[in-house]
Amino acid sequence: MPKRLGVGFIGSGFNARFHMLSWQGVRDADVLGVWSPNRRNAESAARYARSLDIGDCRAYKSIADMVADPRIDAIWLSGPNQARIENVEEMVDPILRGRAELIGVACEKPLARNVAEATEVTTLVKRAGLIHGYLENQCFSPQVERGRELLWARGAALTGRPYLARAAEEHSGPHMPWFWQGKLQGGGVLNDMMCHSALVVRHLLTKPGDDVSTVRPVRITGHVASLKWTRPEYARRLTKAMGPQVNYTREPSEDFASVMIEFETADGYRVFGEATTSWSFVGAGLRLSAELLGPEYSMSWNTLDSGLKLFFSREVQGRAGEDLVEKQNAEIGLMPVVAQEAVAYGYEGENRHFVRAFLGKEKPRLTFDHGLDVVRVLMTAYRSAELGRTVEFPPPGLGRFVPDVAKRGAKLPRARTGR
Repeated sequence: MPKRLGVGFIGSGFNARFHMLSWQGVRDADVLGVWSPNRRNAESAARYARSLDIGDCRAYKSIADMVADPRIDAIWLSGPNQARIENVEEMVDPILRGRAELIGVACEKPLARNVAEATEVTTLVKRAGLIHGYLENQCFSPQVERGRELLWARGAALTGRPYLARAAEEHSGPHMPWFWQGKLQGGGVLNDMMCHSALVVRHLLTKPGDDVSTVRPVRITGHVASLKWTRPEYARRLTKAMGPQVNYTREPSEDFASVMIEFETADGYRVFGEATTSWSFVGAGLRLSAELLGPEYSMSWNTLDSGLKLFFSREVQGRAGEDLVEKQNAEIGLMPVVAQEAVAYGYEGENRHFVRAFLGKEKPRLTFDHGLDVVRVLMTAYRSAELGRTVEFPPPGLGRFVPDVAKRGAKLPRARTGR
């Protein structure tokens, strides 16, 4: 094992830059490379990494070139969902041919668009002999980790295990057009963000030190709907902002999803996880929240309950931005400020962990197998929503299932009923 890890990024957009920002708090690793199908974006991301002083980062002409460079020891997969298999195939090909070596690969959520693709990605990475990690930042949020640790050590140890966890991720919508297109992204907000919340509730219900497999899903109930963005005026705004390929009057994706997961624990209990996600939330900006409840205790977390607030009168006029909070919706009034978003959302914690895991200093807490299991939960939730009933987990045929919303002409509950 090297003493320092050289890291290359596949992808150069918003998510990759969030990871890079967090790298200022990561030891024993340098961001040395980035590849994007858009050369200009790759060069821009490399300059951003250098400006953060997190490594002598440079843009590569191809994934194969980056993997073959001896400076690169591990890859962070941060490209769009529709490119996942193609990106992984190009990454492992020189390794399987004996022309390159890597230690590990970490993949941003979700692992893939459906179970079949997630299975293929997992198989390819294992065939290449790589250590693999699933990047779920919210499980590494300092507030989630500390709250979970304290409740289990004090409340659960004295009065019994927790029985209900809740999690939500809500904002006003994604940055890029491909997120809004079901065929490209694999669905709507359920596929994009429920991957966070569904794993967070399971994580909270799992005793620290145990694998999440000790809390096993047995029944899932899912609901999806397009509450805001199929309204004619908002559909027009969305097309204007994202381009003609995003038309929610004809091809909508869900902007709201809720899931109830019934779990069976290794110690013989039935416990529950409630999760909701939304692209139709209007507030200061991105809101992450979680709760954990047990016989004599509870915890709660909300990122918009920040310790810093600013007020701007209507005389303070400026252009729209995201300098106070991700997915910021206003520039005047009383505004919460998330001072260190990359830390608060868990990016720094997860990247520090996986660097240590790839250097052989600890065992990966989340792997591609966990990511595959998350996709199984998401697809079961879609299946439940389509059937309109609770579904036993895992349902038959899950490996072949593709949600209606990932196909053309999906029918969703919409903002107006027509009555």
